[in-house]
Amino acid sequence: MGTPPSLTDGELIVLGRHPLASNVVLVGEVRCAGAPAVTVAYKPVDGERPLWDFPDGTLAAREVAASRIDALGGFDLVPETVWRDGPAGPGAVQRWIGDVTSLCPTPVAVTPPDTVPDGNLVVPEGEDEGGSPLLLSHPDDPRLRSMAVPDAALNNSDRKGGHLLLHDGRLWGIDHGVGLSADPKLRTVLWGWAGEAIPAEDPDRLTHPAGALERDEVVAELAGLLTHLEVEALGARVESLLVTGTHPEPSGEWPAIPWPPL
Repeated sequence: MGTPPSLTDGELIVLGRHPLASNVVLVGEVRCAGAPAVTVAYKPVDGERPLWDFPDGTLAAREVAASRIDALGGFDLVPETVWRDGPAGPGAVQRWIGDVTSLCPTPVAVTPPDTVPDGNLVVPEGEDEGGSPLLLSHPDDPRLRSMAVPDAALNNSDRKGGHLLLHDGRLWGIDHGVGLSADPKLRTVLWGWAGEAIPAEDPDRLTHPAGALERDEVVAELAGLLTHLEVEALGARVESLLVTGTHPEPSGEWPAIPWPPL
């Protein structure tokens, strides 16, 4: 069958539109002669809805930057994502995780207080539409804990449970378009370790992007995707995580949990 093409090679074919996405997300394939097709999520810039807290037309570039930073740290939690042109114009193209005919499960749970899964860490308290109590919880899982570290570096303001995918025993994080702001905006369902020490292997991973951000070619690459202030703020967040050695805590100045949480 041959080796699958990289996402920048071959022709990008659109198969349809993802029905659950708030912005335009097109499901497609990257096809190259003599190689198996690669299923992808294609997010064209022209399909982005304006947001009050992020500049227009920048979400796809943030997706690409998040994948690059994940790769620099060796976290391997964000699917390969590239910037390229396509039938709907330029945008982000990300390797699809799982089967396009079914949704990957999320480890995050929203349950009544008496049905929280055993071993889960409870995050905030809330209510359903009828006023009955609900709890948001997630497993005390090292994979999730490692995801919380690059999320803090990326200043991810939309880490919903539905953006955490379990597939073939691996954890993946998707949808990073509203991250990497220069302003503090961390919003996540993964607050279970807030204020606790970051596991030893994750500061080691953070040293790689910290060092990379001192290289001109990496700064230039990210500057093509983010503003100068956003690249500087990224470096400052990475440095802060290395100095404190702890998972951040909610600031109280910004909603801590994305809505909806799943």
